[in-house]
Amino acid sequence: MALFLINNYENAESITVFKNVKTIYYIQRGVYSSKDSMKKNMSSFSHYIYNIENNQYYTYIGITTNKENALKIKDYWNKEGYNTYIKEKTTDNKSFITILNQYDEILSKTKDSGTITTICNQVLSKYEELVNNEY
Repeated sequence: MALFLINNYENAESITVFKNVKTIYYIQRGVYSSKDSMKKNMSSFSHYIYNIENNQYYTYIGITTNKENALKIKDYWNKEGYNTYIKEKTTDNKSFITILNQYDEILSKTKDSGTITTICNQVLSKYEELVNNEY
């Protein structure tokens, strides 16, 4: 009986659980072993976010839902002299996804470095507000 319930639960829930999950691309700047090292190395950025994983500080300077925009942001920062990497992650935060889609539309139409920087900063600010405050 228990196996039957688990199978039904897995089949019924797997469809709804993953419906609202969206893949997003984070532009990673670096990985640091301490908060002080991270702050020192990220001091030239007006906005960035970070995650702590395995006692390491992973910093991000851009977020997008669009792979082409991720490459555009990565290329922009690389031309500015910063090595960056694209990391795929997921989120189910509908408010953030909605705003991110709006910024992605603007980002896909621009080549202007000032606009790219502004969009990255706005998105990171919204991430702090909508995603980090969620927890």
